[in-house]
Amino acid sequence: MTTPQPAGTDGDVGLLSPVSASPLVAALTGDRAFLAAILAVEAGWAAVLEKADLVPAGSAAVVAHAADASRYDLADISRRAQGGGNPVIPLLADFRAQVIALDTSNVGAARAVHTSLTSQDVLDTALMLLARNTVSALLADVKGTTTALARLARQHTDTLCVGRSLTQHSLPFTFGLKAAQWFHGLAAAARRLEALELPVQTGGAAGTLAAGTVLTVGSATDPFGLADDLAAQLGLARTPAPWHTNRFTVTALGDSLAAVVDALGKIAADVLFLSRPEVAELAEPRAPGRGVSSAMPQKQNPVLSVLVRSAALQAPGLAAQLHLAAATFNDERPDGAWHTEWPALRRLLALALGAAGHVRELAEGLQVFPEGMRRNLDLSGPLLLSEGVSAAVAPLLGEGGAGGDGKQQLQSVVDRTLEVPAAEQGATYRRLLREAVPADRLSDARLDELLDPASYLGQAAEISRRILAAFPDYAPTPTETDRNGDSRG
Repeated sequence: MTTPQPAGTDGDVGLLSPVSASPLVAALTGDRAFLAAILAVEAGWAAVLEKADLVPAGSAAVVAHAADASRYDLADISRRAQGGGNPVIPLLADFRAQVIALDTSNVGAARAVHTSLTSQDVLDTALMLLARNTVSALLADVKGTTTALARLARQHTDTLCVGRSLTQHSLPFTFGLKAAQWFHGLAAAARRLEALELPVQTGGAAGTLAAGTVLTVGSATDPFGLADDLAAQLGLARTPAPWHTNRFTVTALGDSLAAVVDALGKIAADVLFLSRPEVAELAEPRAPGRGVSSAMPQKQNPVLSVLVRSAALQAPGLAAQLHLAAATFNDERPDGAWHTEWPALRRLLALALGAAGHVRELAEGLQVFPEGMRRNLDLSGPLLLSEGVSAAVAPLLGEGGAGGDGKQQLQSVVDRTLEVPAAEQGATYRRLLREAVPADRLSDARLDELLDPASYLGQAAEISRRILAAFPDYAPTPTETDRNGDSRG
C-alpha cells in the first residue's frame, strides 16, 4: 500500500484543472515561478542600489548568485508565510542567510537585500513580472490563433452556412465571416492586453518612500530615480508614484485577461455546437488519446473546446474578485483584500495561458465541412430568404408602390407555407410566391435569384476584409496557400 505523501510535497500540478495543466503554464505561473520572480526583484534592486553607489561594490553579484529559486524549500516557506501573512518575510530570512554564506569576500552584500523596500513592493512587482512573462507567452499563442483564423476567413469567404439567432435559423451566412468574427473578438482583446503597462512598486512601508528618501540623502539620485532604474532592470513600466492602494493596474490586467478568455470561450462555444453529430459542420483536430470516453469507445469528444469553456466559465469570477479586493483596499495596506489578489490573478493568468494554447491547436487544425454547412442551410429552404424577398417584392405588390399591402400579402405567403410539412415548404413557398406576384412584375429568373442564399449575404465578404485589415499585426499577409485553400478545407 502506497503511503500518502504530506500535503504540498508535489504542489498543485493541476489534477482538477486540466485546462491549465501543462509544463509551460507551470513554468510561468507556478509556485516556483513566483518564488523566482520575488528573487528577481530582490536581485534587480540590489543591482540598482549598487549602480547608485548606495551599497558596497560587488553586492549585486552575490545577491544575484543567491537569487536561485532552486536553493529554497517552497513548502517550508509556504508554511512559514502564515507567521507574517505573506511569503516574502520567510523567504527574506533564507535569502539573507544565503547571501551571507555566499559573500566569501566579506563585501557586505547583505546590506543590499531589501533595503528601503517592504513586502508589498516585492510582491506587487513580482506579480507584475510574473504577468509580463505569462502575457508574452499568451500573446504568442494568440497570434498563432489569429493567423489561423485569418487563413480560415480568407479560404471560406464564399462557403455558405446558416446564421442562427436565438437557436433558430436566421439568414444565410458564410463560414468565412464566422471565422473573421472569431478573429475580431480575439484580436481586439489581445490588442488591449498587449497595450497594458505593468509597473514596478517601490513605495516602502506605507507608500511614502520615507526609507528611500533617507537612503538617498547625499546621493546623485532619489527614490523615484531608483524606481525608474528598477523598471529598466526588470523590463517593467515606470510609475509616477507608488500604487499600494490604487489597484487599477491589477484590475486592468484582470479585465484584459478575462476579455481574452471571453473571446476564446466564444470560439469554443461555437465549435462545441457545430461539432455535434446532428450538426456536423466542424470537428476538432484529432490526436492520439484525445477525446476518448472511459465507457464509450466510439466517442470523439471535443475536449479542447470543453477545456476552454471551463476556463471561460471561471475567468469572470476571478476578475470580479480582483475588483472586490480593489474596492475594499482600506488604509495604506489592507487587512486581507491584498492577499485575495494573489491567487485570483495567478489563477487567471494560468487559465488564460492554458486556454490560449488549446485554442491555437484547435484553430490550426480545425476540420471544416462545407457540405454539412450547406445541408443545414437547406433545412430552412427558401423561407430563409423571406426577409430579402419581402424587401424586393413588397413594393411590387403594394398600392402606389409603398409596399404596405404587399408586406401583408407576403406574410400571408409565409404563414401558409408554415402550415405544410417541412419537407414541402420549399416548393410551397416558391409556388405561392409565383401565384402572388404577376410574372410581368417579377420574372422567373429574378425569383430564382431572390431564392438563392448566395444572393443575400449583404456585405459579409467586405466585413471580413475590413476586420482583418483593422488588425494587421494579428493577420499576416496571406500566402498563396491562404488564398487558394488547402486539403483541410
